[in-house]
Amino acid sequence: MVNRRLAALIASAVMVLAACSSGSTPSPSAAASGGSAQGCTVGVSWNNYQEERWAKWDEPAIKDALTAAGATYISNDAKSSAETQTSNVENLISQGAKVLIILAQDGTAIKSAVTAALQQGVPVIAYDRLIEDPGALYITFDNVLVGKLQAQALLKVKDSGNFVVIKGNKADANADFLRQGYVQAGVPDVGASSDKLKNVGETYTDNWDPAKAQTEMEQFLTANNNQIDVAFTENDGMAGGVVAALQAQGLAGKVPVSGQDGDAAALNRVALGTQTVDVWKDARMLGKAAGEAAAQLCSSTDITKVSGVGTFDSPGGNKLTSILLTPQAITKDNLNVVLDAGWITKDVLCKDVTAGSVGGC
Repeated sequence: MVNRRLAALIASAVMVLAACSSGSTPSPSAAASGGSAQGCTVGVSWNNYQEERWAKWDEPAIKDALTAAGATYISNDAKSSAETQTSNVENLISQGAKVLIILAQDGTAIKSAVTAALQQGVPVIAYDRLIEDPGALYITFDNVLVGKLQAQALLKVKDSGNFVVIKGNKADANADFLRQGYVQAGVPDVGASSDKLKNVGETYTDNWDPAKAQTEMEQFLTANNNQIDVAFTENDGMAGGVVAALQAQGLAGKVPVSGQDGDAAALNRVALGTQTVDVWKDARMLGKAAGEAAAQLCSSTDITKVSGVGTFDSPGGNKLTSILLTPQAITKDNLNVVLDAGWITKDVLCKDVTAGSVGGC
């Protein structure tokens, strides 16, 4: 087990260091904390703190990086309201935040607050979700690659028939980045079909809501007399809703389903065989990268001087200063990766799984 853990850690390090291409940059390990941030307050605006990963993985990693640099952490929660988030950003500055980390509910709606912050000399980090402002530092995983990995895994199981696409929130650029990744893997574009793959349903899902995703899948199943062969689903929460809809029709485990985020329930579904792939974005790395970058910005507000940055060509035609990390597809064939990394425990991963049916269980 020790050797497996060491191998997993080495593999993770190699994976992240490889995250450098025309639109990507090195890992959070490259974003060393640099100068002292002693006495600096960093404010984090969460779009919806109720989602599992933010409190479990991202926030602790951000806090640890800031504490190591001597900075102070403050935060607030917009509870999925773009309007609330705008006032929350103003509130963080009024509390003395010298650097902001913003997980945007709506990348367009938040732009005015970002502009105001930058005008006051407060650097902004667009965390995990795009904000089309060249003055903000964009830190995320390569979300086009996330979509590509999802699609590759599903097409490996089923490369023909009727497919549906359950996309995330329309106001979140990640929803479209993922869809671009599907196309790169060979899935027909929005509204299109191919000789082998027929698009019979595609929709955005407000707030990436699992319950809404379940309703959408139920409607697609009804409209197509249950004749759906592949479900491209953009994250784990929604995948849970899609699997529930399939379960009600006796189709769970028969229709390939994708997800992302490494949620415990989703990884268990992968082990059970009801979800085909979960693209793992180790949020500890992302939080660490953002915390270390924020600490550096406490000393110098020039985002181009942050360690490990590169450029990202955005859909809005902007060249954004960015740090993009590399995700990893988790299927039934490599579940040991998340076990050995300490991301999930065996009892949670293997709940209700027949012993010996998959690696790690």
